[in-house]
Amino acid sequence: MRLLALIISIGIAALPELAQAQTDCGIPRAGEDHWAVAAPESVGLAGATLCPMVKWLDDWKQSNVHAVLVMRHGTLVFEHYFTGPDEHWGRSVGEVAFGPDVKHDERSVTKSIVALVLGIAIDRGLIKSLDEPVLSFFPDYADLRTPEKDRITLRDLVTMSGGLEWHEDDTPYTSEANSENRMDQAADPYRYALQQAVVAPPGQVWNYNSGSTELIGAVLKKATGKPVDELATTLLFAPLGITDVEWPRNARGDPIAAGALRLRPRDLAKIGQLVLQHGAWNGTQLVPASWIEAATTPQINVSGFTSFFYGYFFWLGRSLADKSEVRWAAAVGLGGQRVFIVPSLDLVVVINAGLYSSRLQGPVPMTILNQYVLRAIASRP
Repeated sequence: MRLLALIISIGIAALPELAQAQTDCGIPRAGEDHWAVAAPESVGLAGATLCPMVKWLDDWKQSNVHAVLVMRHGTLVFEHYFTGPDEHWGRSVGEVAFGPDVKHDERSVTKSIVALVLGIAIDRGLIKSLDEPVLSFFPDYADLRTPEKDRITLRDLVTMSGGLEWHEDDTPYTSEANSENRMDQAADPYRYALQQAVVAPPGQVWNYNSGSTELIGAVLKKATGKPVDELATTLLFAPLGITDVEWPRNARGDPIAAGALRLRPRDLAKIGQLVLQHGAWNGTQLVPASWIEAATTPQINVSGFTSFFYGYFFWLGRSLADKSEVRWAAAVGLGGQRVFIVPSLDLVVVINAGLYSSRLQGPVPMTILNQYVLRAIASRP
């Protein structure tokens, strides 16, 4: 199965029977952060439908889910943590007892956060627009310029449609032939990403390419003089009250923009809530509402799938709840990392898991969303 199918598959074949018996999952504890806490019923979720998810995941260790959080109407109403094996950027760390204060690898959820930082930078005039040619930021790569590559813009990068040859979706991460692995091992990852052959007109063909996000990170540094982690801290994390962050670095000493950020689940939920609130937080517009709208609006088809689209480093999809279509945006990371944002239901769902090489990494998060969270809303009293 292709990597893309692993990440976003909606099938639930081979999953164990869903738990039906009611489990008292309690009310999330109040913490020293933004979140108001309450029982699910206070925001229109049926605990009798939602809470059995705990038993289902507890009994099915193969799911290796580490955290599930549900926020509705700005209130944290479900929060549960599990114990299971995990990795830190591909390195096994054994069994971990997860909790509110334990950071988790977010993998390519990082891409969505980089998109938010880019939107702020453009709004502040630090970068003129998404239509700036990528190579205009890299005068030191003049030898790579061709008429075809000169047409690649920042917009093409954030929609994964730069047209450069890239083998990430179709090649396992365990393979030396995987383009992201080759980029990570290169002395200059940005040159590696840009030196690939042009195989499609920019802006026309979607192809999952972590090099695109690394280039956006490099562009942000060239335009502002600050690495993306420093920008994210100043422009995003500090205003959100996010202080406990890890961001590993590449061979050049730059933060790995494509997928290495580590955050606590409640802090990740703040990112989802910020998007749900059109970029506003505590009365301050952190990210332009127009950018949030564009980033979470379908910009291009995802190759090979009819139910998914892509925005600006955000996935767009749909589910069925009570016989009605529910549209959502999502930050998606390898291994089952998810931030589902459901505007029509004023809902955010955060999932962390350790399914980095498992075929279950697509079905398990979608089952949590569709069969438990959305059904809990549909079945409310």
